[in-house]
Amino acid sequence: MSKVAVVFWSGTGNTEAMAEAVADGARSAGAEVEVFANADFSADLADQFDAIAFGCPSMGVEVLEEDEFEPMFTEVEGSLKDKKIALFGSFGWGDGEWMRNWEERCHDDGAVLACESVTCMNDPDDEAIAACKALGEALA
Repeated sequence: MSKVAVVFWSGTGNTEAMAEAVADGARSAGAEVEVFANADFSADLADQFDAIAFGCPSMGVEVLEEDEFEPMFTEVEGSLKDKKIALFGSFGWGDGEWMRNWEERCHDDGAVLACESVTCMNDPDDEAIAACKALGEALA
């Protein structure tokens, strides 16, 4: 059984709903899952998991949330080489540039993206929730 962490930051609840769907998908595929708010996750924990899903909405000019999520992710980046990961998040404007930049950053870190990242505009609809569940299954 694989062990999966779902780590997220959510300001409005949209990315949190996506995180719950990711966790449900991983569990349904047989994984042991732990869900963390980003403030409760650190590089020390990364090695305890076979795979990690990271969720963060687009903020500002299409960047990761800068005060809480970005510092945590920067700390964890050094633990991502050869780690199976997946990315998800919501946005309210722009064209998803923040996710493309984040994917490139993870590739540069040597992480293994398990599947296509999931994004949605504002509240996750049924299609986005289904995609998040599939993301969780891919990690398991």
